[in-house]
Amino acid sequence: MLRFILADLGRLKAGSAVVVLLIALAVALGVGVTLQERALRLGSARAADKFDLVIGAPASETQLVLSTVFLQPAALPLVSGAILAELQGDPRVAWAAPVGFGDFHDGAPVIGTTTRLITETAPGFAEGRTFAAEGEAVVGAMVALAVGDTITPTHGELRQGGHGHDGVAYRVTGKLKPTGTAWDRAILVPIQAVWHVHGLEAGHDHDHDHADAAAPDHDHEHEAAGFDPDAPLEENLQGAEMPGVPAILVKPASIADAYRLRQDYRADPRSMAVFPAEVLTSLYGTLGDARQVLVAVAAGAQALVGAALLLVTLTHISQRRRQIGALRALGAPRGAIFLLVWTELFALIACGTLLGLAGGYLAARLLSAAISAEQGFTLPVELASSDFAGLGVLLGVAAVLAALPAFIAYRQSPVASLRG
Repeated sequence: MLRFILADLGRLKAGSAVVVLLIALAVALGVGVTLQERALRLGSARAADKFDLVIGAPASETQLVLSTVFLQPAALPLVSGAILAELQGDPRVAWAAPVGFGDFHDGAPVIGTTTRLITETAPGFAEGRTFAAEGEAVVGAMVALAVGDTITPTHGELRQGGHGHDGVAYRVTGKLKPTGTAWDRAILVPIQAVWHVHGLEAGHDHDHDHADAAAPDHDHEHEAAGFDPDAPLEENLQGAEMPGVPAILVKPASIADAYRLRQDYRADPRSMAVFPAEVLTSLYGTLGDARQVLVAVAAGAQALVGAALLLVTLTHISQRRRQIGALRALGAPRGAIFLLVWTELFALIACGTLLGLAGGYLAARLLSAAISAEQGFTLPVELASSDFAGLGVLLGVAAVLAALPAFIAYRQSPVASLRG
């Protein structure tokens, strides 16, 4: 029986290949959409794990999270440096680190922050050490720089009209181990350096635009009010009149403290406090709606392929009436005819389904790799038990549908078939 089936499919290999390809494409669309949506959820959630609370000036909550957690370029208003000082002295706060944007190097964002943020969020150094002076920098795992390299930042990206900061340079002192977040493609420098490069003094309050190339250049020696350039970096953030920053990343001392801090700084007209996980949840809702549309499209494609497959099979059965009649005349039982036709059709569907699963998985992996290379954070493509359960249901439906043409062949009279 198996040799006969293989020989029969081999005789019709062109048509069989087309059928398998159509089924594979329809299945791959559904599998790819499901895996990619899940990868975006898992990857973004893991990227935001280390950031419990983000505080910024009143504006868009979504943009605040996208700019601080995922380092997406955008203009953010500055939150007062007085709030940073309050947070650093608040017993409910384990640590609070400012984040300053605006500069780039070869497409990598230059982020002003503190050594505390690096030690608290990074798994360690692959080589070198953290920065200890304003002319030093630490690079993420995906940045194509090595310890000892020197860079000159640009205000905005050059491809979008940005310009270089004359007389400003950073020497790489350390490279971090991979974190799986967008910060792997960042260059971290002391926040004081960012303030000085952009001429920010206490009391200034303007948008800190990642990509604003029209802002005038500033002298690296221009010092923010209240800072001693000879003092250790972290001491400069204690009790000084600090300039504003686009965002402050906060690690609360406890879960209860996190909710109290959010409530307090949401009520403060000078600030806005958000949990990145909550903002991502609302984004997931939008993402889920888009996924439902794509899944519906994939299901429609699978239904059309199934209908076309049945039509082709029924036509094929009618064309094989003489062959089926001859088999019956030679003594083949009806059960064998039913099994022959059903097996051939189900084999085509099963092959197409398995190829579609592999194709959808491969497509999701390639797309995730492209997004990871562009955005920096890892998108894990993982098959779940629900994926195999869905494919099992699909194969079950296919098995039932394959029985229809097999039953028609089963009912055919050998005499009538040979006369036809």
